Amino acid sequence: MFRVSHYNRELTGAQAPGSARTPSGPVVIWNLIRRCNLTCKHCYTTSADRDFAGELSTPEILTVMYDLWRYGVRMLVLSGGEPLMHPDIFAISKAAKDRGFFVALSTNGTLIDEPTAERIAAIGYDYVGIRLDGLRATHDRFRRKAGAFDAALQGVRRCRARHIKVGLRLTLTVDNTAELGDMLALMDAEDVNKFYLSHLNYAGRGNRNRRSDARHSMTRAAMELIFETCLADARAGRARDFVTGNNDADGVYLLHWASSRFPVEDVARLRERLVKWGGNASGVHISNIDNLGEVHPDTFWSHHRLGNVRERPFSAIWADRSDPLMAGLNTRPRPVTGRCGACRHLDICGGNTRVRAQQLTGDPWSEDPGCYLSDAEIGLPVSEGEAQRAAFADAG
Repeated sequence: MFRVSHYNRELTGAQAPGSARTPSGPVVIWNLIRRCNLTCKHCYTTSADRDFAGELSTPEILTVMYDLWRYGVRMLVLSGGEPLMHPDIFAISKAAKDRGFFVALSTNGTLIDEPTAERIAAIGYDYVGIRLDGLRATHDRFRRKAGAFDAALQGVRRCRARHIKVGLRLTLTVDNTAELGDMLALMDAEDVNKFYLSHLNYAGRGNRNRRSDARHSMTRAAMELIFETCLADARAGRARDFVTGNNDADGVYLLHWASSRFPVEDVARLRERLVKWGGNASGVHISNIDNLGEVHPDTFWSHHRLGNVRERPFSAIWADRSDPLMAGLNTRPRPVTGRCGACRHLDICGGNTRVRAQQLTGDPWSEDPGCYLSDAEIGLPVSEGEAQRAAFADAG
């Protein structure tokens, strides 16, 4: 996750630079259930509205939760499928809060009626993320259900009415980049203080629909809009949060964007801060447990099994470096090749999202096809093929 507003506030002096902290354990994104009331085009778990056999029972979940706490995990993101369809979601959430975890709920928002909103408020979730992938027609097409936009927006409003910290989440594709400005305006109108822009990652139905991935020029325009919005917020003293995920080239692009707007010494300090951030954290500070108890380097590596919490504790699985992928993810610098290996900003992005490279080439260490930076921007000689590469990327 890349905290865009955080770095903009530091650049403008609205916020003092923070110190780099090493978390005691990874963030665990936990797909408690695969069942979902929607069948979204970019779903990385390929969920559906039916029961899936072999899912962890609630007692098993609570046992794993205790191991996570002992191991040093302090943040849980409860997801699915649709987590609100889990019959014990509130009992599990309360147990997590009582233990002391930071607990976030990642939901499509359509099931947040008035009674459910009351229960969400009673739990005291630290954050509720609701996905809106464009305006009404676009969102409903993504979600493959008429009325999904209106239902999700009502969910946002019900959370806001109860002073629950809620944020909008959007997955960027060619189908919705033109509506990003409208989504930011909606955020303003609904008085929502957090916005998460996710770049498309190639997993589940997202892998099947990867031709819908935002073209490089569109991605750059979208990021510039986010950067400018954050800068305006910082200068106006607004404390909204904008974060991006699944494309760590965003950090490098922010550095290039800032270089034409801020003094050299400020940009140099920004680079130092970005190096401390370090980019992609899959397999290091980000982890995933799926509905069957399988552990993965992150949610998009569902096809790569590290172990199962029914067979070994999460703590033992996560500390094991005998898996070549985990060994590589935990190496600095990572053993990436191609443009990523030659990039002068590898220390910022950490090699970006390895799963895109693996899905396209079979090699997790080849260059990330989602990198939207030019050869010049990453310190490579501009080759004759650069124009053709950029044109190909924009044409899909």
